[in-house]
Amino acid sequence: MTIINSRSILLYATMGFMRGIAPIRRTTKYLTNCPLVFKPRVKVMTVNFNDGPEEQHHEGARDFVFWNLPQVQYKNPDVQIVTFKNMTPSPFITCFLEDNTKVYFDVDSHSNKDILNRLVTTVGKTKEVLEEEAIASEAKSNPANFCRRLGFDRHCICEMPGQVPCPTIVPIPRHWRGKWWNQGYRWEEED
Repeated sequence: MTIINSRSILLYATMGFMRGIAPIRRTTKYLTNCPLVFKPRVKVMTVNFNDGPEEQHHEGARDFVFWNLPQVQYKNPDVQIVTFKNMTPSPFITCFLEDNTKVYFDVDSHSNKDILNRLVTTVGKTKEVLEEEAIASEAKSNPANFCRRLGFDRHCICEMPGQVPCPTIVPIPRHWRGKWWNQGYRWEEED
């Protein structure tokens, strides 16, 4: 027996994405938690499996499509991913590379974790490359980063157009200073 109060009904009514089979698959935290980021030369990936319950050796491929394929699609938006159901006697994955070569993966009787690990080691980027890319994109893509001794383009934020000049060169007016404004000095000058 399940007890549902009015608050949980309201919560589920307002959260439409939390309905259906395994709604966890649609959360951002789940989608970003994928170790497979394809190398740039991978352009298309196809997954071939059968959907019938009588074929036990296809279960790992079915689980991979259900649990891991949304993550792979989220992390690799430039890669076309296609699934073919009920067209093959044995499950397999094909990756098409940019030089028109194919890489085949026989996933007969493998679990979805084994399939994911095999794809990561064969056509995925290494952890070191991913860390380097994350550091490079974080450091260079943010225009708010400054300080030349740390390797950024600007010495100070005052070098950006539309910013207040550097207080070491041009003094800031008193009424722009928080100390002057908050401590009541403005009342002394007005009298």
